[in-house]
Amino acid sequence: YQHDKREPGAIVLEVEGLEGIAVGPVDLSVRAGEVVCMAGLIGSGRTEVGRLLFGADPRTAGSVRIEGRPSRPADPFEAIADGIGMVPENRKEQGLFLDHSVEDNIAISSLDRFVAAGVVDRTARRNAVLAQMKQLGLRLNALSLPVKALSGGNQQKAALARWLLRDSRVLILDEPTRGVDIGAKREIYEEIDRLARAGKAILVISSDLPEAIGISDRLLVMRQGRIVAELVSEKTSEEEVMLHATGTATRSGNQGAQP
Repeated sequence: YQHDKREPGAIVLEVEGLEGIAVGPVDLSVRAGEVVCMAGLIGSGRTEVGRLLFGADPRTAGSVRIEGRPSRPADPFEAIADGIGMVPENRKEQGLFLDHSVEDNIAISSLDRFVAAGVVDRTARRNAVLAQMKQLGLRLNALSLPVKALSGGNQQKAALARWLLRDSRVLILDEPTRGVDIGAKREIYEEIDRLARAGKAILVISSDLPEAIGISDRLLVMRQGRIVAELVSEKTSEEEVMLHATGTATRSGNQGAQP
């Protein structure tokens, strides 16, 4: 998969000196209309950075700004209020309520939009969920089904639809196409591209190097809890990414490595 060139705008997500358990310091930024991918070996700290930004793990140091405003969420609830959405690596254990309906799973983070005087406007909620399902190609008659009845690709679409409905400004997508078939994978890639072109700032975490290079504008390579290289996606290769990820890259060429 290769996307057409995008033109990023102003910085939306800005991170300086971020640290957590076995991670950091990490500096990074993501612009409106940009897809930045974090690559690296298992245990390099990729997922941990996403969890720190989403308030799922405690931050020990560093600053995070969303469109210039400080963001220091103590938990995911506060991160969501700051405009951050995250599709986690393990959707079944961390991203979905498997026994609840597709409608409940998509609407759960946006209920405040449909509540007046303590009462949920169920019609408005359902119509909003259906609009997102249609956007992502989910069968509308699956609305009331338990989300566990869907295929892996459709479960992932439901997890993504939650943040589309919330209209999150920053999206963190950890292994967004793991365990999905090739058709759903391409649909997810196209949706990521559409969201970027709509002005979202998207941080993807992926162990699939062709995916990481193909969908992103920039690649941040992690090793031992730190970013060791920043690469322009269209000018790099799987081999170069692996050299940085394993610590065997030379200091010449396009690497942008941190000490």
